[in-house]
Amino acid sequence: MNDDRGLNRDGTIAREGSLSRVQEEFAPVVAAARSRIAEVFGPDRLDSAYIYGSIPRGTATPGVSDLDLQLVLRREPTAPDRADADAVEAGLDASYDEIDGVGALLSSADSLLSELERHDGGFFLACLCTPLLGDDLAARLPRYRPTSLLARETNGDLSLLLPRWHKQAAEATTDAERRALSRRAARRIVRTGFTLVMPQWGGWTSDLAESAELFARYYPHLPERAGQMRLAARTGRTPTADPAVLSLLVDDLAPWLAAEHIAVHGEKAPRP
Repeated sequence: MNDDRGLNRDGTIAREGSLSRVQEEFAPVVAAARSRIAEVFGPDRLDSAYIYGSIPRGTATPGVSDLDLQLVLRREPTAPDRADADAVEAGLDASYDEIDGVGALLSSADSLLSELERHDGGFFLACLCTPLLGDDLAARLPRYRPTSLLARETNGDLSLLLPRWHKQAAEATTDAERRALSRRAARRIVRTGFTLVMPQWGGWTSDLAESAELFARYYPHLPERAGQMRLAARTGRTPTADPAVLSLLVDDLAPWLAAEHIAVHGEKAPRP
């Protein structure tokens, strides 16, 4: 297992991505995203834009990885803003075979800089997002450490997702829908499993396999859960339409993990 704990020399969490790490195959995709976002949103609406995930980490797989974007607007996003972001997603996804899907998050600058989002959206932007357009809001946010507070505010709300996942699983009628849900749920489960043990380990990683192994290291007395977490990590990288796997993740592992995370770190501060 990689012994690099993703920290700066002062013990704060280092920003994990960089445009210099973008692989050659994805450079045109990133350039097109920058151009298209600037064209559609313009300086009046757009404060800044970022990419995150495997592409800026330099670990993306052509034809398999998706393009993840964070768009920060000068005001709270509206329905027309979401429609424009959806159009950007669809246009980029249709134009480049190197990516399998595009997802664009929309937030306002005021929200990400607020006290409520300091250890969730603010942390996400400052440590997990790579600047693409505009001034980097990370300069206005604190340095972060792998604390219980960070664990609680980033992933202390898994229980709130369970009813939605159950509904989506019950209503899924195609393999594509089941694969999409398995990928989404598995990634969130692994991130929650990692943050459960993050303060004990004392570092940060977004690597799914490493996250699962770290969970297993600190839960040796629950080998069945460790095996399920490894399955979640594999599913997050290679989604499956198998209803049995989806049920194991959503109906068994996720409820246990949600309760355990709250027992250890507490519940995430409620949002309006």
